[in-house]
Amino acid sequence: GIGDACKNSGMRNFIKILSEMSGSPGYCLEIGNGSWDSWTKPLLKQTAIACKKVKKMSDLGQGYNIVGLSQGNLIGRGIIEFCDGSPPVKNFISLGGPHAGTASVPLCGSESVCTLIDIVLQLGIYSRFAQQNLAPSGYVKIPIDIAGYTEGCRFLPKLNNEIANKRNSTYRQRFTNLQNLILIMFEEDKVLIPKETAWFGYYPNGALHPVIPVQQTELYIDDWIGLRALDEAGKVKFINVSGDHLDISRNDMKTYIVPYLTDQTSIAPRPKLEHSSASISSIWSSLLEMFGVNEDLTVLSNDI
Repeated sequence: GIGDACKNSGMRNFIKILSEMSGSPGYCLEIGNGSWDSWTKPLLKQTAIACKKVKKMSDLGQGYNIVGLSQGNLIGRGIIEFCDGSPPVKNFISLGGPHAGTASVPLCGSESVCTLIDIVLQLGIYSRFAQQNLAPSGYVKIPIDIAGYTEGCRFLPKLNNEIANKRNSTYRQRFTNLQNLILIMFEEDKVLIPKETAWFGYYPNGALHPVIPVQQTELYIDDWIGLRALDEAGKVKFINVSGDHLDISRNDMKTYIVPYLTDQTSIAPRPKLEHSSASISSIWSSLLEMFGVNEDLTVLSNDI
């Protein structure tokens, strides 16, 4: 994810909480060599690195679960769709993922990164330079420049099977093999634009309003990646929690995430609980202080 590292105390605490609640071991999958790489390494390369690492983890051979945080969700989906010969992913739990894109580059946080973004924006978000040097350019989707997006964006159009003459049935098949897809949206999310992208909702082509619900998008109706098939099979859970980007309480973690990190994968989410005072917002704040950015990594858990 953007600007984070597995050695971060916040990330370690997040994994520890989920492992203790679920009784399943968890792993943080490091991509690149730190904050700078998370911003500058193209997502296709980040996904390739993740793919190689997953295939080397013998503990995951019988299947595992992915918990993705923000940008890390796209890498998680990349593992599912693109990674040949990888162990099967059982449950994919997505927290604040920009699955349908975002209309703006996420908060840059540090001066050096902001300078890079300024240069990239001057050259064009879909320019070759941007696509090769700024990771978020791979999922920025400007509604009033769909032609530029489909022609120049190198990651999300492929991940979402959006290019008509390049659609890959294998990506769709692999995605529909999921046992459960948990999509968690944050009601006060100010990082993802629009916040509904966490549910695959987005703006209509050519306009910045209104937000189209996922069930009314072409991706869903024509089932480009198998999302509709999963939904009609009762395998997709659309969860809305209060709070800003990735600000999730322990109670909500226990209700919406933990059941899918154990063998009880058929359990439906219980009614939403009120936020407890023990929110991981403190973890999120520590990440912000340490790195000056608002994105996280992909977390893996194998259930035993």
